[in-house]
Amino acid sequence: MGRRCGTVQSEGEEPSRLSLIVSNESDAPGLATRVDGGDTRLTLSGDWTLPHAGSLPKVGPTPAGSDAWFDRQDLKAIVFDTAGLGRWDTSLLVYLAQLRRDATLRSIRFEDAGIPSAARRLLALLPDGAATPAAPAWRPGLVERVGLNTLSTWSEGVAVTTLLGRQVLQVGAAIVGRAQMRRIDLVACLYDAGIAALPMVALVNVLVGGILAFVGAIELRRFGADIYIANLVGIAQVREMAVVMTAIVMAGRTGGAYAAEIASMQGSNELDALRVLGIPVQDYLVLPRVLALTLMMPLLYLYASFIGILGGFAVAVSMLDISPGLFIAQIRDAVTMSEVTFGLAKSVAFGALVAIAGCRIGLKAGRSAADVGHAATHAVVVGIVGVIMVDAVFAVCANALDI
Repeated sequence: MGRRCGTVQSEGEEPSRLSLIVSNESDAPGLATRVDGGDTRLTLSGDWTLPHAGSLPKVGPTPAGSDAWFDRQDLKAIVFDTAGLGRWDTSLLVYLAQLRRDATLRSIRFEDAGIPSAARRLLALLPDGAATPAAPAWRPGLVERVGLNTLSTWSEGVAVTTLLGRQVLQVGAAIVGRAQMRRIDLVACLYDAGIAALPMVALVNVLVGGILAFVGAIELRRFGADIYIANLVGIAQVREMAVVMTAIVMAGRTGGAYAAEIASMQGSNELDALRVLGIPVQDYLVLPRVLALTLMMPLLYLYASFIGILGGFAVAVSMLDISPGLFIAQIRDAVTMSEVTFGLAKSVAFGALVAIAGCRIGLKAGRSAADVGHAATHAVVVGIVGVIMVDAVFAVCANALDI
């Protein structure tokens, strides 16, 4: 039993190019079936192309469209005869793929030997069975989550330690000129982490110095010890506030910028290009940034200490009626070299921490545009929290060493 598929143009309808092609009986797709025992032979003829889409047979309970051969209980295999097949495109592949899928569901053997070799190769690339339901998402329990977080934290700690150790080793190579780092990159990073940061560092620290003078005056005036406002401002700025506030400013300004720059290079495949060219990414990108911020932080700290004391001096002299000479004399006696050395040591540690955190987060960022923003935000948060945690460690060590 067979059937020739085609389209019929309605009377009075203006013929179009597509309808003329489809209505050509000699080119219309044809499908005939012949039952031979437990096998059914499908004879394909004509052009199975997109212009004949309206004439193509549909796969379903009765793929031939005129009988129920597909529902026969004794049907074992489907074979093909394509000797009369003309042109074909993906329309044929769609029909064959759907027929093969339904045959697989009914445990019917699908013999593709009679199909054109090109169509057979393309058909082999398509899934040959019904889509299996997706497995339910695995939800780890409490123990699994703790284990996964522990492993993730350990792996990240190893990566950060490796990065830090490599940078320490490469500093020596950079001093003797053996590191693969361009001087122009180092100069640009020094300018960005140094001169370009002076206005923001000055603004923050002059306000902090003035606030310390005001807060100190409120309590010290109760005891008639206004003159010790200078001691409070000097020690607090040199020992704690100048270095911590400067590090927080640099974490938000420079650490986030480092993460965003490297993450954007990750997204645009620039890091992959550097690796392909044999250029070490850590030497080319990370080393100049870490070296620049580590070198600039002590200078910024000294600058911030001076500006903070100047802010406290301005408030004490102009609003608290303290003599300028007496304020300077008290500052000179209160601020010792050990306080400055302690602040310098913390500034070096803070600078290296902020730079390494920003670079590490940028290197492990994803490749989308959203990942750049996430990397910048994460770097700022990690930098600020890390600075406060390291400062607490310094405070404990200073107390233990009686510094």
